[in-house]
Amino acid sequence: MSIFSTSSQPALLVLADGSVFRGWSFGATGTVVGEIVFNTGMTGYQEVLTDPSYRGQIVTFTYPELGNTGINAEDEESAAPQVNGAIAKNICERPSNWRSTTSLPDYLKQHNIPGIYGIDTRALTRKLRTAGAMNGAISSEILDPDQLRQQLELIPSMEGLNLVKDVSTPTVYEWRETTKPPWEFAATLSAPPETAALLTVVAIDFGIKRNILRRLASYGCRVVVVPIDTSPEDILNYQPDGIFLSNGPGDPAAVESAPDLVKALLDSQIPTFGICMGHQILGLSFGAKTFKLKFGHRGLNQPCGLTQQVEITSQNHGFAIDADTIPSTEVEVTHFNLNDRTVAGLKHKTLPIFSVQYHPEASPGPHDADYLFEKFVTLMRDHRSNKVG
Repeated sequence: MSIFSTSSQPALLVLADGSVFRGWSFGATGTVVGEIVFNTGMTGYQEVLTDPSYRGQIVTFTYPELGNTGINAEDEESAAPQVNGAIAKNICERPSNWRSTTSLPDYLKQHNIPGIYGIDTRALTRKLRTAGAMNGAISSEILDPDQLRQQLELIPSMEGLNLVKDVSTPTVYEWRETTKPPWEFAATLSAPPETAALLTVVAIDFGIKRNILRRLASYGCRVVVVPIDTSPEDILNYQPDGIFLSNGPGDPAAVESAPDLVKALLDSQIPTFGICMGHQILGLSFGAKTFKLKFGHRGLNQPCGLTQQVEITSQNHGFAIDADTIPSTEVEVTHFNLNDRTVAGLKHKTLPIFSVQYHPEASPGPHDADYLFEKFVTLMRDHRSNKVG
């Protein structure tokens, strides 16, 4: 028996521009719509599927064989898959990995996520690179392209869409993980002695990944995660040593209350660190504007830098900060994406506030940028020392 899927149930993928791809169904059966995007990573499909930043999207995986290592509880970036659907060339039904507890098709079926495989994902990716990310629909029950295309008329564009409200935690919680994942890489900065108080970080949840919480905890932080509608006063009542602005899905400009919340916190001069959506929200709070990228940056090998030092980074975003709108008297660019020169990092010139467009927690991806957690912790320790002094 082949390890690859041999499903005989046909499925259809239709794009908003009229393009049609015929393949086979895997995962759940049914019909799903969303923005079609592509991810170029060769590993980490489970982390991608469960990353809240992919909410509302159907992900095309450019790596040709998906599901080889199965699914396990430790690689989930949230409680369940966040994507609307998945697109692949080949699907493995018999995974081989010591941590695997189920197959990818069974996992998606369990969570009612449809997928399509057996299509030319290279041709689809080239189309998205040329025409840009666009809405699309997958179905194993509607096999008439014209009829399926009608489903696309019912969904909005990603631009102007606030999806953060769908993924932000409804209640405050403190991150706790009793067992450290066996793959977790060690912090490069030693945690404070057991006798020292942990650094308190309030993380504003725009759709936070679990590995961000793990990295903060591994550097000696107590992390309190709060909803996006938390007031500045309630956040400051935790007496935080630092404020963290998380990743998240959709259009940052549509999360209208977030820039005002962050702006109200800036006066506290508490060290603040933003990643991805948090980076964009921070830019908006400074007075900058954001715009939608043609097809976004989603993969594990995006080069970022400014001078002589380059980081290879993990990225997942469809929007970026407009460099021409950044108030240069207060804020400076620390990193550009070296593929297209979009803004990939910011810092305030006088306050302990900085952000990056990419993912230093690297789940999946390279660890080049993990030093940014060390930088955040150092700023918090200095801030605490200054308060005590």
